[in-house]
Amino acid sequence: MKQILTSNKKIMGVLRLQLPTDPRWVNIVEKNIEEILTDHAWCEQKAATNAITIITNNSEHQDLVKDLLALAKEEIDHFEQVHNLIIKRGLKLGRERKDDYVNELYQYMKKSGNGSRVSGLVERLLFSAMIEARSCERFKVLSENIQDEELAVFYRELMESEAGHYTTFITYARKYGEGIDVEKRWREWLAFEESVIANYGKGETIHG
Repeated sequence: MKQILTSNKKIMGVLRLQLPTDPRWVNIVEKNIEEILTDHAWCEQKAATNAITIITNNSEHQDLVKDLLALAKEEIDHFEQVHNLIIKRGLKLGRERKDDYVNELYQYMKKSGNGSRVSGLVERLLFSAMIEARSCERFKVLSENIQDEELAVFYRELMESEAGHYTTFITYARKYGEGIDVEKRWREWLAFEESVIANYGKGETIHG
């Protein structure tokens, strides 16, 4: 247990998240594996769509386009992996789920830009980084607490991937945030996310 706590503290420090997920959330998840897998699959699809949206609106940045194309492909691959797990277990991929957590972050993003293209890009990148950071943390909690060994290994592998996606978004926010104090803005995002995530951790979904 001590080793797990140390590891959790480390990843919280790297991601700079302010509020860790209560491991007891996994007890809720384990009661409805079909729901968590369905929700997770759609999270991956939305992440791929988000990356494509950023590319569409900022196609002049060749390096960003290249890296986000790779990221989008990886998210779709994750969608397929989750779907394969669903089929393997004799479960069904349900309809797309509403993600209240992400919707709250989205509304914050929409209200925060100053109308410029640079501000719009930075806000979208920080919005994306925030989701990846929390997803990474949730995957870690799952990997260390779920009794299903196959899912424990699966979420450990995906946790590492999400950490890379988080880094990609943060890096480009810093690179293209000319005239914006990106570090200050990120601290504001972290504070806001803390206030939002405090209301979650009660549902059998990735951000629930």
